[in-house]
Amino acid sequence: MRRSVARLVVSASAVALVLGACAQGTGGGSDGGTGAGGDGAGEFDPEAELSGPLDVMGFGAGDEIATTRVERAEEALGEDVEVQLIEGDLDIQQFLSAVASGEPPELIYANRDQIGTFASRGAIIPLTRCIAGEGIVTEDFREPALDQVTFDDEVYGIPEFNAVQVTMANSELLDAAGLGIEDVNGSDWEAVSAANEALKQGDGNSLSVIGYDSKLPEFLPLWAHANGTDLISEDGRTAQLNDPKVVEALEWALSIYDDQGGFAAVKAFRDSADFFGAGNQFATNTLGAMPMEQWYINVLNDVSPDAPMAFDAVHDKNGDPVAYASGSAWAIPKGTENPGAACRWARVMTEVDSWVAAAEERKRLRAEEGKPFTGVLTGNEAADEAVRELVEPSGDEDWDAGVTAMYEANDNTFSLPANPADAEFKTAWQDAVNSVLNGQAEPQEALDAAQATAQAALDDAWEKWEQEG
Repeated sequence: MRRSVARLVVSASAVALVLGACAQGTGGGSDGGTGAGGDGAGEFDPEAELSGPLDVMGFGAGDEIATTRVERAEEALGEDVEVQLIEGDLDIQQFLSAVASGEPPELIYANRDQIGTFASRGAIIPLTRCIAGEGIVTEDFREPALDQVTFDDEVYGIPEFNAVQVTMANSELLDAAGLGIEDVNGSDWEAVSAANEALKQGDGNSLSVIGYDSKLPEFLPLWAHANGTDLISEDGRTAQLNDPKVVEALEWALSIYDDQGGFAAVKAFRDSADFFGAGNQFATNTLGAMPMEQWYINVLNDVSPDAPMAFDAVHDKNGDPVAYASGSAWAIPKGTENPGAACRWARVMTEVDSWVAAAEERKRLRAEEGKPFTGVLTGNEAADEAVRELVEPSGDEDWDAGVTAMYEANDNTFSLPANPADAEFKTAWQDAVNSVLNGQAEPQEALDAAQATAQAALDDAWEKWEQEG
């Protein structure tokens, strides 16, 4: 009888106890980690015959990009491997409970910013032997994506999709205010602030057009980087949340809301829009401009193809394009019984040929609907270049500019490094930003407190890792 990961229940204290023990001796050895179902060299042989279960937690084959690659992965695994997709976002507590109980899934699909914590706790194994055995070409992956899944100089995850920000604007509102897309692409914060004043309509409870949305709290890393710094040091050990440039970035992004009656007023009006429908803010001329992940270009083109749009990459204060990359990755849990099948799945799902096959299927389906194919962004640079060859001009210069901006952003990404306190660090800075947005603290005060909290979490996590590793 197959294991049912979803039914595993272990107390939080037991999880902490067992994972603490698991972390012993897993400090990043090049053997790929002990306890991975034997982890013999033959288990990462691309010619090996595989069998047994492959429970995949956190992934669902919801669209043609997924299903095309799943079919290829299942074919590569062979009929003796029984694949079971445990759909829905990765349930971290459930996953850690499964590892602690000694019955983990064979593979997880996690956010890349979770990999450092999982690795430091001994919940997943380094993939050195997997990468070598299956011939995974890590040189093809984008450096920021690979950095997010590299901990203590070992790769612990195979990157999948990439999400990046693009400047999106209503061209009619820009024209009416005598502005262009360059006034809201972020290269000049004073110009964005002035454009916000020119584009907004109403004030406070009477707000009828949002001039500019700086997208706090989630885009603070973007604005800090655009201002010349990052929230954490390159080695992932030192928080930089109260760096003057981070404080300045938060103050400026907050001022965008203050100039429109405050964050609460902007958020209430923003939340009232039909974000995924024909009544979205751009189609109804109720939003001037904002940075937004590239997938929203397809949403807008699907539901409101006649919306007056203008696109550009987000730019830093030096005028260079920039994007804060995020996305998912495949990781193999410690103690899995079928690491060979897990590694092969990760390889096939992220290799160039699979991405191209998936893109070709999407292009075919879009053509049947009379819609343009706008590309697919991944953590694999070689795959992105191959897929881009399939993108053809749509005949609409505005939407084509969106595709151009998307690829320009994808070629100019940064990420925050993996660290053993990923979750605590992210919570610290997001809580700080939310306290500022809610009027509970000033930026300097909030970021000073967050700095202390985040640094304590980092120091504690790194110390535990070094002691146990």
